[in-house]
Amino acid sequence: MSYRIVRSYQDPNKRSRTIEARVTLEEARAHCSDPETSSRTCTKPYPQSLTKKHGPWFDGYDEN
Repeated sequence: MSYRIVRSYQDPNKRSRTIEARVTLEEARAHCSDPETSSRTCTKPYPQSLTKKHGPWFDGYDEN
């Protein structure tokens, strides 16, 4: 079984987008546990710029 990592936005007018496809469950969990994969916990410039541009967001995963 494979998974995809999906970025979701709080704004209902913004569509979710696939960040990475065909990853293992372990890879998906590792990605999503990184603080830089949520607007609420990120501290690096690039994720913070996403927040300024798109508003609140987070990365999650689901089955491919």
